[in-house]
Order: sequence, then C-alpha cells, then structure tokens
Amino acid sequence: MWQSTLNPAGPQAAHIAALAWFFFATMTVIFVIVLGTFVYALFRRGAASRDAAANSADTVRERRLLRYIGAATSVTVVLLFIYLVSSMRTGRLLASLDETQPLGLSITGHQWWWEIAYEDAIPGRRLVTANEIHIPTGRSVAVTLGSKDVIHSFWVPSLHGKRDLIPGMMSTIWLRADRAGTYRGQCAEFCGRQHAHMAFEVKAESADDFQKWLEAQLQPAKMPSNDQERRGQELFLSGPCSACHTIQGTGANATFGPDLTHIGSRSRIGAAVLDNAPNLLDHWIANAQQVKPGNQMPPQRLSDNDRQALVAYLEALK
Repeated sequence: MWQSTLNPAGPQAAHIAALAWFFFATMTVIFVIVLGTFVYALFRRGAASRDAAANSADTVRERRLLRYIGAATSVTVVLLFIYLVSSMRTGRLLASLDETQPLGLSITGHQWWWEIAYEDAIPGRRLVTANEIHIPTGRSVAVTLGSKDVIHSFWVPSLHGKRDLIPGMMSTIWLRADRAGTYRGQCAEFCGRQHAHMAFEVKAESADDFQKWLEAQLQPAKMPSNDQERRGQELFLSGPCSACHTIQGTGANATFGPDLTHIGSRSRIGAAVLDNAPNLLDHWIANAQQVKPGNQMPPQRLSDNDRQALVAYLEALK
C-alpha cells in the first residue's frame, strides 16, 4: 500500500495532510508569481536599456516599484503569520481526540525492534507482543512511547506524524484508524546500524475482529501436538532461546528479545524484515546476522533436523 501522510486513514494524519496541502498550494502560487515577475523584469530591463533617455527619467516607475516591494513584504509577513497560526492549530488538533474509553498501548523502542504492550486494569489481561500492532477501527488509541536504549522515532505516515522516543522520557500520542487496512510504520530517527530495518505494521480491523485477536493473544502458548514440535519446544527451553525470549505458559520468561508466545500468528519477523514463512524463519534462526547485521541475536548452531523442529514449534504458536 502507498504509505503517506497525504493518504490519511485517520483524523490525525488528515490534519497533517490538510496543512501540507495548504502550504503546497500557497507556495505554488507564490512561486508562479515570483517566477513570472522575474521573467517580466528580464524583458523589461532589455526594453529599457534600448531607450536610455526613458531609463534615466523614470523616477515614477522606481517609486511605483518601491510600493510594489512594500506591498509584497507586507503580504509575506501576513502569510508567515497565517502559517504560524495554522501550524499551531494543527498541533492542538493532534494533541487530543474525543474518546471516553481509549485503547491504551505502551510502545518501547529497542535496537532494532518494537515492544508493544496492551494495557489493562486487570494485570492478567495485559498483553505484550512485538512489531505488529492491532487496533480497532473507529476507536481512539492512546499510545505511550519510550525507548530502552537510544533515540528512536515512531512514525505511521497514514495515521500520524513522527514522535521521538527518548531514553528516560515518556511521551504520548493519539491514533485512530477510520478504515480497515494494514499500515506500515517505521523508525524515523537514525538509531544505529539497522535503523532502516526497524519497521512495524499497524493492522486496523473491525471491533469484533480485534476483540477475537486480543482474546486469542491472551491465551498461553499452544502445546506441541507432535514429536517434531515437542522436540522444538525442548530445544527452545533448554537452549539459548529461553535466555532472551518469553513464551507464556512455559519456563521461558526472559525479556531481552521479543515475546514469542504467538509468533506463528504474525505476518512478518525481524521487525518486518522477512515474511513469516518456515523457510525464512529457518534462515533467520540459522544466521540472523546475515539477514540483519548487528542485531542482538547470535547464530544458532543446530543441526538441520533440530532447526526444523524449532521452526515447526514456533510456527505452531498461533
């Protein structure tokens, strides 16, 4: 899909798009006027230079020109003031949305992935996932942003503008998607070697579909259903995977890397670097550094059979 602020899918991006189009329209008119005046002046200067007597006696024209310059300066000052007021008004519109019960999200930037937590007054219903955000259409979402390491920037062009994530500081923005769809987001602040590969997806869906997704995600991880998956779970829990990742309902409770409780239900892996397909997940596990150099996951030295068992287990976690 075309991801752009000029293709808004919610009110916040629509306000930004309206301001951008207003700036574009007025700047286009100014550009045409300035260019036309410049071309006129070139030809007028050529005609005047051929008539030295008229050129030397043209004090009236000079005074008229000064009045034009004064008028243009006044228009410029007024236009800059209008730009200032328009920008301030847009900023105020972006600061809030009318919603009595907004969905609460807490998003933390890591090098190089996104941790997403769905807040709830009941601790047992607090959901933590990674790199894929699901929201209901037509409902405002209050997003609290923070960073675990360096400065990141959260940006979903079709839903909102950019907002920096600064270590030690928290900020909040509002999102709302008025139409269903998948919207790509990106880190917009250089945050290290894999900055370009720190993306995510926002999936906006109906309230019913969102609630079904949420209830499914709150369930513990699916238990292995065959020998290969059981072997994969054994490898995960006994190997280095459990030192970095969490799978709810098992003994893996580390928080250094993304939560993998329902990784099989995600459409992409590696912060949207690869599609979530068995062969690509196998490649990622074997040598993630080859796919995304500098990320925090070391190569896994496993036999082909063991790696395939691990992939089967993870893909079954839906």
